[in-house]
Amino acid sequence: MSKPIIRLLVRWIVCSLGLWIAAHFLSGNINVSNDYAIIVTGLILAIINSIIKPILVVLSLPAIIFTLGLFMIVINGVTVYLASLLYHPFHIKNFWAAIFAGIIIGLVNYLVSAIIDS
Repeated sequence: MSKPIIRLLVRWIVCSLGLWIAAHFLSGNINVSNDYAIIVTGLILAIINSIIKPILVVLSLPAIIFTLGLFMIVINGVTVYLASLLYHPFHIKNFWAAIFAGIIIGLVNYLVSAIIDS
């Protein structure tokens, strides 16, 4: 397999794991119909993070620099909220829940990346 496909598969697994953890921690604010919905939403989120997130980062670069990188939390929330809009079995109650889910997914992504890279 080529390297971009392997990278997408790893992102897919990590996003699905992060969504599963976020769904359990934020159970009142995130509604997932079943485990299959978490896997599909993880794929959608991995694709969004590969294609749309770099565009969002470039467009919001002044805000990211001004807030010393804290605006990335908002961008993570936007990507999670966008995934919930694109796939209806995954529903997020409000934008704050999307931001908290983005924080959890980002932490899981960081931990898995640290383990893989070491």
